[in-house]
Amino acid sequence: MKLSVFTVGTPDISVENLPSRLKAHGYDGIEWRIAKRQDAPPNPVPPKGQWYWTYNQATLNLANVVEEAKWAHELTTQAGLEVASLSTYLQPGQPAEIEKVMQAAQVIGCPKIRLMPPGYNGETYYRDLFETAQRQISELIPLTEKYGVKLIFEIHHGNIIPSASAAYRLVSPFPANSVGVIFDPGNMVHEGFEEYQLGIELLGEYLDHVHIKDARPVFNPESKKWSVEWASVGEGMVNFARLIQALKKVGYSGYLSTEDFSNDRDTEGKLAHNISYLRELLQD
Repeated sequence: MKLSVFTVGTPDISVENLPSRLKAHGYDGIEWRIAKRQDAPPNPVPPKGQWYWTYNQATLNLANVVEEAKWAHELTTQAGLEVASLSTYLQPGQPAEIEKVMQAAQVIGCPKIRLMPPGYNGETYYRDLFETAQRQISELIPLTEKYGVKLIFEIHHGNIIPSASAAYRLVSPFPANSVGVIFDPGNMVHEGFEEYQLGIELLGEYLDHVHIKDARPVFNPESKKWSVEWASVGEGMVNFARLIQALKKVGYSGYLSTEDFSNDRDTEGKLAHNISYLRELLQD
């Protein structure tokens, strides 16, 4: 297995500087965040723990993503990194934008892009959302064949595929060389947990990428309610040793891509901790 970093988790390191920093830490690849990059600081500047999504400088700009990909290709090539994924927040019903990102993936030599399934909040009947998403995915298959770029969908709380079972149901009608799944055990602490080996075996050939982050339940004594917060990798509910053993059992050789939203360490500290922690587990 290879190790990469999803740049949503490195918001305070610029696009220019990040590839060389990842190489210095020993990572094999990079998963670029594709979204609107805010180059000027917002006013007011949000707390640093919110920068992942509000002021992320390690983002390739969606509006001119093909040109950004040419720039990023030079940077990653110089650093000797592979591009594990171009990870967007686009949904299947945005074919024009998706095609642009596929063009960028060709430029940068990346075999896959992330799409987000529709969110689920109970207002629209689940089966209607699901069937619409599958229809939209079917309309994207010709683009995957045209560009040779796979679409991967992340198991994520708050959307229509919070579990491996739901993700498999979404993608199983489509060829596995066109559509795949991001297995995310950190998200499954929030919602959708299934035994890792069960989910990995179920996904089979659709398992295409793995996100590494951690989370834990917390109790608020005032509201007397439980919630889930992000935790440092190895300090939450995710059993990474069991996860890696399950991945080894099925012969997974793709990327483990860290997506660390914890704030106990600074970014450089997280990069160092996470690769050391994962390398040790991979040796067992």
